[in-house]
Amino acid sequence: MTHVAFWAAALPAILILALAAWAMATARRNVGLVDIFWSLFFVAATGVYAANAGDLSLRSSLVILLVLLWAIRLAGYLAWRNWNADEDHRYRAIRARNEPNFALKSLYLVFGLQAVLAWLISAPLHAAVTSASAINRMDLAGVALVLFGVALETAGDLQLARFKADPQNRGRVMDRGLWRYTRHPNYFGECCVWWGFWLIAVAAGGAWTVFAPVLMTYLLLRVSGVSLLEKDIAERRPAYRDYVRRTNAFIPGLPKRA
Repeated sequence: MTHVAFWAAALPAILILALAAWAMATARRNVGLVDIFWSLFFVAATGVYAANAGDLSLRSSLVILLVLLWAIRLAGYLAWRNWNADEDHRYRAIRARNEPNFALKSLYLVFGLQAVLAWLISAPLHAAVTSASAINRMDLAGVALVLFGVALETAGDLQLARFKADPQNRGRVMDRGLWRYTRHPNYFGECCVWWGFWLIAVAAGGAWTVFAPVLMTYLLLRVSGVSLLEKDIAERRPAYRDYVRRTNAFIPGLPKRA
C-alpha cells in the first residue's frame, strides 16, 4: 500500500464516526455536539495509520500517546460543557439558514465537512505514525510544542470555566489569567498543537504535510474560530469592545494601554 493509500484509508473510518455523531446529534436536535467528536475523528485516523504501519516505532508510539492526550482532554471537556447545553448560537444560525430539512442537510454541511477537514489535517499524523526512522531533535521540538499547546488549552479552559461558574461574573468579560494576554488562549494552544505535530512529521520526512497546520491555523483565525466567535459578541456584550482594543486576538502579548 502506498503512502497516499495509507492516508486515504483513514477517511472511511472518520466518515463512519461522523455518521454516528450525526445520528446522535439529530436525535438530540443539537448539531453542536459535533464539537465533541472533532478530536475523536483524529483518534480514528491515528488508529487506522497505526494498524497499517505494522511494527510501531518510538516516534509512532509518541504520536499515538500525544493524540490520545490531546483528544481525550478536549472531547471530555466539551462533553462536560455541551452535552446537556442548548445548541450553540453559531450552529443555530447555520440551522436557520438551511431550513427546511436541516437535519438531513447537516449530515454533509456540518458532519461530513468536518470529517473531511479532520482527514486532511491528520496528514502529519499519517507521516509520523507510519515512519520507521529514528527520532531526532526535531521530534523533541515537536513533542514540546504539542505539550505546550495542550497545557495552554487546558489552563485557558479551566480559567474560563471557573470564571463562568461565579455568578458575580455574569455579563462580564473574562480578562484574567491567560485571557489577559490573548482573547483566545485555547485557539492559540490548538494552533501550537498542530504545528507541533507537523514538526514531528518533518522529522519523519513528511514536510509535505505543511498544508495541514496552515489549514488549521486558517480555520482557527478566519472560519470557525476567532472571526466567527467575535462576529457579534460586541453587540451582545459591549464591554468586549474595550477588551478587543487592549488584548491581542491570537498570539499572546502584553495588554495595550487604554
